[in-house]
Amino acid sequence: MNYIELNIEVAPDFADVLIAELGQVGFDTFTETDNGVQAYAEEKNYDAQAVADLLATYAQQTPISYTTQSIAQQNWNEEWERNFEPVTVGNECFIRATFHEPRPEFKHEIIINPKMSFGTGHHATTALMVEHQLAIPHAGKRVLDAGTGTGILAIMAEKLGADFVEAFDIDEWPVENTRENLQLNSCQKVTVWQGEINGVAADAKFDIVLANINRNILLDQIPAYVQHLTKGGVLLLSGFYEHDIADIAAVAASVGLTEQSRKIRDQWSAVWFA
Repeated sequence: MNYIELNIEVAPDFADVLIAELGQVGFDTFTETDNGVQAYAEEKNYDAQAVADLLATYAQQTPISYTTQSIAQQNWNEEWERNFEPVTVGNECFIRATFHEPRPEFKHEIIINPKMSFGTGHHATTALMVEHQLAIPHAGKRVLDAGTGTGILAIMAEKLGADFVEAFDIDEWPVENTRENLQLNSCQKVTVWQGEINGVAADAKFDIVLANINRNILLDQIPAYVQHLTKGGVLLLSGFYEHDIADIAAVAASVGLTEQSRKIRDQWSAVWFA
């Protein structure tokens, strides 16, 4: 079985929406790169015209270019193992794939099936979110993970002692990937489902709400997150650049939250509000 690798050069703000769109035209595995997105589809599912039409639509909004190549199944597996490196977060957390050796000197270990590298700790926003989590008391808490991706933040929440974790994502492939990763980490307290924030029970309250998505979605949905936040709870946000913090903070302030801490890496940011 061969795969088609699609390499797209596009502004980071368009990565999430392109991943969602490509998931509807046969692609099932994604990697966010420094220059855009890599997407993979089984050759039998690849529709060149559908891809061309989709990217032409976005080319009206932003500069975009792409290339494709065929990858044999054997090379596909070898490429993942060659390119997927373990990640350390602080001195406490070690994130690895199943084919890496454990590192028992770390307090926390998270095993991720590397179907995509966004949400594995390689992307700055994921690592920054985990760094914040390590500093936030989770024991006995209820946690909501909005836009869970690989489930890494939900898994981290359980490992830090959360009593209940609810995670969701708008697309099917991250939900399936999260379920696989929950099994790899023997998680018992995480529930994951496909949908959006309006699918959370109206009366559900959480001590910690996590959302690593993108600037525009966060600006729109912060009020909805806060509706599910307990008094004195924590809202931890990422997926936006340092220069976007003022806009994010303004919306958070409008619903009664103030910035407690921020972390910056490679111009990306993660901010803790309460």
